[in-house]
Amino acid sequence: MTENEDAATLGQGRAKLIARKEEWAREGRLLTGATPGSNADPDRPRLPPGQTLVRDWPVLDLGVQPDVPPAKFRLDVDGLVEAPLSLDWEGYMALPQVESVSDIHCVTQWSRYDNHWQGVAARELLSRVRPKPDARFVVFHSHDGYTTNVPLEDFDQPDAMLAHAWEGRPLTRQHGGPLRGLIPRLYLWKSAKWLRRIELVTFDRPGFWELRGYHDHGDPWREERYG
Repeated sequence: MTENEDAATLGQGRAKLIARKEEWAREGRLLTGATPGSNADPDRPRLPPGQTLVRDWPVLDLGVQPDVPPAKFRLDVDGLVEAPLSLDWEGYMALPQVESVSDIHCVTQWSRYDNHWQGVAARELLSRVRPKPDARFVVFHSHDGYTTNVPLEDFDQPDAMLAHAWEGRPLTRQHGGPLRGLIPRLYLWKSAKWLRRIELVTFDRPGFWELRGYHDHGDPWREERYG
């Protein structure tokens, strides 16, 4: 098979995956109708409605896994901030590092408990760029062209971070390495892989899946799978 044929096959697979997930959104696939509370509810169950607990970490993407070696790594944090940042890998790793443990919940119905992460806390990053008063939302941009949006208040949480390691090892390419966002309180599609840019904006700007029928917010305990 030629390189062009490989690309065509990959493109067809990507289109089919997108079409299938758009159909899930239209049908409301996996929705149980249970609404036990939001991620801010201290009495919420640990496993959100409709989820199944797994021990592995399933790999889900659009058929493209960008290769971003440290020498080519760049992370820009800009938009409505007082002090924009542009970091190479050494600059990112020089920031204060933290460790955390959190559960993750994928909109495709699986959840995994007690994931150990290492990285830079979102609040550390925000303290350095200093969001302007009119900053209300965060848009994540990935190396594969993927985008997703979250309210600034969901990124400005103690468990949100930019993760480079999982279970004591560097984050693999298939799971978004070298750097991915992590917002455990929301479905995992909001934790963008292969991060390239973090943009702060005033108005909400729906991302890749949000424009294709997925919920704009994505709270697992409210079952915000689709819009």
